[in-house]
Amino acid sequence: MSWGTGQHLPPGLPRASLRKSASMYTEIQREQPDGGNILTHPDYIDGNPDLIKPKKLLNPVKASKSHQELHRELLMNHKRGLGVESKPELQRVLEHRRRDLLIRQKKEEEEAKKLQSPFEKELLKRHQRLDQLEREQEKQEDHAPEFIKVKENLRRTSTVTGDEKAA
Repeated sequence: MSWGTGQHLPPGLPRASLRKSASMYTEIQREQPDGGNILTHPDYIDGNPDLIKPKKLLNPVKASKSHQELHRELLMNHKRGLGVESKPELQRVLEHRRRDLLIRQKKEEEEAKKLQSPFEKELLKRHQRLDQLEREQEKQEDHAPEFIKVKENLRRTSTVTGDEKAA
């Protein structure tokens, strides 16, 4: 309970007694060692030979080989002065090779595009135009009313049955 400025003190308690009681409270708190500790003293520490003493459980992560190897590598890197962000030499070499391979592939693709004859370029353009026209026709067919679609299907079936009769 703190009394700040502008607040009225309870009648009969001078300021000096409030300060004294607050300081006494802090002294009591300092004197009580582990007063808030609820844990009890375990029985197995007394040395009773009839009790089975608990064993510390093994951490499966720390017990694994991969974790031990990683920890050993980190310690070695720390001793050598390498940072955690620096990668092992093998990983750096493999990444460098992958990067070089991608760059070479991109260069080869660009050269292949440059070496295309004008005839091949024109064929590619026509093929792209035909694909685009087919997509546009499909879109238009999707928006056509259903009776038109049914009529087209009937025409196809009638021409197929007429061809079969003639044969």
